[in-house]
Amino acid sequence: MADDPTLSRLHHALIRGLIDRGACPANLELASALGLTESELEGQLRDLADIHGIVLDPRACEPWIVHPFSLTPTIHWIEGASHSWWAPCVWCALGVASVAGGDLRIHTRFGAEAETLVIDVAYGRLKAGPEVWVHFAIPPARAWDNVHRHCSLVLPFHSAAEIQDWCGRHGVAFGEAVPLDRVAHLARVWYGAYGDPGWKKWTVAEARKIFTRVGLVSDFWRLEQRAGNF
Repeated sequence: MADDPTLSRLHHALIRGLIDRGACPANLELASALGLTESELEGQLRDLADIHGIVLDPRACEPWIVHPFSLTPTIHWIEGASHSWWAPCVWCALGVASVAGGDLRIHTRFGAEAETLVIDVAYGRLKAGPEVWVHFAIPPARAWDNVHRHCSLVLPFHSAAEIQDWCGRHGVAFGEAVPLDRVAHLARVWYGAYGDPGWKKWTVAEARKIFTRVGLVSDFWRLEQRAGNF
């Protein structure tokens, strides 16, 4: 199913709608554009969700997250020249910058608290800015146990010491702190082809190679040896 061209076509329609219009096409519009009945479209959406290509709204067969885009508001807002988007986390926000291209500005908050952070990005690459660290609280191997919680905890901080303090205050286990520029590199490699018509969901083996490629090699990033999609 992961190599099903019909799912690649659906994924491309979702991503292009978000990039070109700043909004996800509605189900009826998607069905009409793809020559499907509404029932056939819903079946393909479920199949796409099964391979972690999208996350569906729990109350309806409609996209909720089309990584790296969130279809509902979050604290991570990406400002473009013509459109704007939300992302589930900082990694995803940088992924939006990679997929959408151009000069973009990411608005977020340190530790999801009071202090704001603005990240200027050009075609997925950081412009000059303050030193920022990104905390990943949950190992990638457990990300899909609850992808919403995983994403909600990928947050920016001033320093590793600040992360330790934040984790203590909020009862969150310390995971791994990664420099923002490395997260931007990860986002470019991970999401750079997400707008392509021939998109395929990364396999576990491919995900493992990407982490190694960008220098994320500690035990925190280790994925089990198994077939199938990440």
